[in-house]
Amino acid sequence: MTTKYISTTALSKEIKIAAKEVFNLLSENGLISREDNNWVLTEKGKAKGGIVKSHPMYGSYIAWSEEFKNDEIFSTVETNSNLLTSTALGKHFGISKFRINPILSELGLLQKGVKGWTVTPLGKLMGGKQLEYDKTGIPYVCWNSSILTKKSLINSLEEIKGESKVEEKEEQNNESPIGFRDKFVAKHRAADGHYVRSRAEMLIDNWLYMSEIVHAYERKLPIEEEVYCDFYLPVGKVYIEFWGLENDAKYVERKQKKLSIYEKYGFNLIEINDEDIQNLDDILPKRLLKFGIQTY
Repeated sequence: MTTKYISTTALSKEIKIAAKEVFNLLSENGLISREDNNWVLTEKGKAKGGIVKSHPMYGSYIAWSEEFKNDEIFSTVETNSNLLTSTALGKHFGISKFRINPILSELGLLQKGVKGWTVTPLGKLMGGKQLEYDKTGIPYVCWNSSILTKKSLINSLEEIKGESKVEEKEEQNNESPIGFRDKFVAKHRAADGHYVRSRAEMLIDNWLYMSEIVHAYERKLPIEEEVYCDFYLPVGKVYIEFWGLENDAKYVERKQKKLSIYEKYGFNLIEINDEDIQNLDDILPKRLLKFGIQTY
């Protein structure tokens, strides 16, 4: 029986995995290698049934036996057909397909480029997979179905839709985020109407407001852990934390735990200390500029 061979591109269509990803997978497994900007079949690739064929118009190319599509190296790869598009995601949560990507971007899961959307490190952790349209090369993102059960995303979307439940307060010790927020009541009214928990936070809020920078106060981080930031700036996806009470051991411990969360997820963070409060005009513009936010 004659063995039928298909090109790597044809193989990618049959197994429903993007051609670029298939080439990367073959390279990672040592079946092909890159030499002088061309793909070359290795001895290991030949042992897997790969051959080099020639086309009168397109020249030499690597081909594989049809049976190769059932190889174990493809078994762990999630095919595009099993992923959710942004449209499907929006439909599931009852959100317009035109709003879902901007919302995911505001949550820090996506970034909008000159053309298309790219997944962020947090987006990857949430099951995002970077793809691109074959004909145009425009990037887009699809999602593992596990994202539908992510509590952090569900809660955020409910808040945006105005369907979030009233937060029930429970007895907490002072080491927990909610316990700390309960202990220090938000009674300082900022210029934009936000009620914050200290004079220092009021000065930061006022500075952001007068600089016409959109910001949220005490926004829950879009992660499974119960962590709240002091301020969140949608433009630049930047979080601001004000650190006070440095002489309180429990507060310092809470601070270190919080910093480890920011580092774990690679969030953009600006830290403000007591000594910075009187110099916000000098400090914040420089630190914001590092994340592409210009204030003047």
